[in-house]
Amino acid sequence: MRRRIITVYVTLLVAACLGLAVPLCVSIAARGTSDMFLDRLNDTARFASIAEPAVLDGTGGMLEAEMVAYDRLYGITAVVVDRHGRVVAASRPGLELSDLDPSADPGEPPEEVRNALAGNRMGAGGIVYPWQRGPLIVAEPVGRSGEVVGAAVTASPTRTLRRATRNQWVLAAGGVAVLMAAGIAAAGPLTRWILRPIDDLGEATRAVAGGSLGIRVRTAAGPVELRRLGESFNRMADTITAMLETQRVFVAYAGHQVRNPLAALRLRVDSLSRHLVPQGRQDHRLALDEVDRLTRVCDSLLTLARTEDAEHTEVWEEVGEVVGDRLRSWEPIAERVGAVLVREGGDGVRVRCVEGTLDQALDALIDNALKFGGEGVRITVRVEEVPPGPGRPGHVDVHVLDDGPGLPAEQLAQATRPFWKDGGVGGSGLGLSIVVTLLELQGASLTLTPARPRGIDARIRLVTGSGRAPAGAPART
Repeated sequence: MRRRIITVYVTLLVAACLGLAVPLCVSIAARGTSDMFLDRLNDTARFASIAEPAVLDGTGGMLEAEMVAYDRLYGITAVVVDRHGRVVAASRPGLELSDLDPSADPGEPPEEVRNALAGNRMGAGGIVYPWQRGPLIVAEPVGRSGEVVGAAVTASPTRTLRRATRNQWVLAAGGVAVLMAAGIAAAGPLTRWILRPIDDLGEATRAVAGGSLGIRVRTAAGPVELRRLGESFNRMADTITAMLETQRVFVAYAGHQVRNPLAALRLRVDSLSRHLVPQGRQDHRLALDEVDRLTRVCDSLLTLARTEDAEHTEVWEEVGEVVGDRLRSWEPIAERVGAVLVREGGDGVRVRCVEGTLDQALDALIDNALKFGGEGVRITVRVEEVPPGPGRPGHVDVHVLDDGPGLPAEQLAQATRPFWKDGGVGGSGLGLSIVVTLLELQGASLTLTPARPRGIDARIRLVTGSGRAPAGAPART
């Protein structure tokens, strides 16, 4: 943008300077020509006033002597002709009309002479420019009782006039060049002054997009319109920051308030263990596990509300054990709906992630598969470890595949948006969006694609580097 603005500015500056310089130069040449023409017109009119006897009687001795003296003094040729164009008096011997302007057609009198013999008084003619070489010819009719009987003509060299005009043009061009140079020198500071608010706005936008919500645009410099744009951006950033802070406070408050009832619920469920028959101990343990899982969900909500502190909650987890634990928790529900849960791969693979993220992601995906896969759906959880290679880190892909009816690709692209639903009943449309947010905190991702021949392939990708925890690293299992 800076280059385009400078180009437009310099183009307009050059056009404006030329628009001033060209009329100024024409005016200088016209003024010099007009001054010279008026001076010569007076001299020619005087010769015309005393030329009548020479034209009528041929007695032009006194007139010719005066014309010769005029030519010697000023270097200006003068002639008097009769009505037929014959020279009756001249400032130089043997002078003919065709000698006045060598550039004119031979044998033809100058146009100024023809106009004078026709009885027309001469007005200001054309402009003498520095590149022209011909003389300035002025002709005045000689009359007797209203009848034109001849004409007085002067032919003035224009070398001095052209030199003076050229010198004034050089001065004018120098002034225009100085003005243009000053304007071009001001192009850089002027462009920076104009674009500084835009540059600040671009930097602030990139910073806000990167998560730095405290960045604001300076509005003390620049054009008024751009300062108003910066003020509008700052108000928008303030509003977004306030909204996000309100949302963060609400999520933190909700997560914190739910933890206490969950702790009380776990104590009460745990106290039921002494009243259980042996057949119910497995269900009792699963119930405690679910309460623990809900507690970890609340911890994830608190983590979501404190994204800047998410790093300290990361732990090493055994992917296979987490997958097996979640499948065992969902088996009773799967049996009731006639679904089949299958596990593939994942032994010995460990990843570092925010505690509870993988649990919650698997729960959300398995829950959706059971809810929308239909009766008898087959759900496969497959763990694939990809070692690091040239230019890419190692990662672990956890696939949750089902053979249900699935969704079109365009709907799958929207399924992770908050509150999105495919038109079915049930659910709030928040499960997958929360999972995506938690995964993004640690550089992980969730991708939904159609499965073959039908169904949905939900892939959780966790970047691991080597996929192995260092010796002695703690793990949540």
